[in-house]
Amino acid sequence: MPFNTEKYNSLKKSIPSVITIIAVSKTKPIEDLREAYEIGVRDFGENYVQELVEKHEKLPKDIRWHFIGHLQSNKVKYIAPFVHLIHGVDSEKLLLEINKQGKKINRKINCLLQIYIAKEETKFGMDEVELQHVIAILPELEFVNICGLMGMASFTDNEQIITSEFNYLNKLLKTTNNKRHTINNEPQTLSMGMSADYKIAIECGSTMIRIGSMLFGERNKSSQTK
Repeated sequence: MPFNTEKYNSLKKSIPSVITIIAVSKTKPIEDLREAYEIGVRDFGENYVQELVEKHEKLPKDIRWHFIGHLQSNKVKYIAPFVHLIHGVDSEKLLLEINKQGKKINRKINCLLQIYIAKEETKFGMDEVELQHVIAILPELEFVNICGLMGMASFTDNEQIITSEFNYLNKLLKTTNNKRHTINNEPQTLSMGMSADYKIAIECGSTMIRIGSMLFGERNKSSQTK
């Protein structure tokens, strides 16, 4: 299924202009991304490092690439030179590696700290204790720029659970902002909400939504690359 321009335009009109739409293009062919680019899409989200690197090489350089998958520390070096924002920083180890790679190329890398908010063991993320520890060491990390928080809600039809999880993340962001008053660039981005729950996420304060199947159709699982 090619990029759904009609749904993209409709979505854009239906949400506040301050909210960024990340077009999740994982496993989708270059042609689909070019079509999206031609109508003005500039923020694309990818889950796999090899695929992201290949697409970056073949597509226009003004695209803002968002890495939204689970990032392995040994693969940070491949995307460090160009990635616009790493959404899923879920451990101190990964954050230290991002800082290390940023130092090598003298580039400050934008990141979101991923928080575990779901009731599912398959999700990744820090808890509050880990978050506070990471915040404490941020002054020592010159080559990372923490822009905010990211979270994934439980995969459920129960909207009360989803709302509760998103509200928790929003509250945590506000608390984190208050505790980081000595840091020049306080986090403001709240990345939460996908095709199935973005409306709830927006109501709960999301500033960045990650939309895939609504715009590109279901992903092609056979073409996944790491």
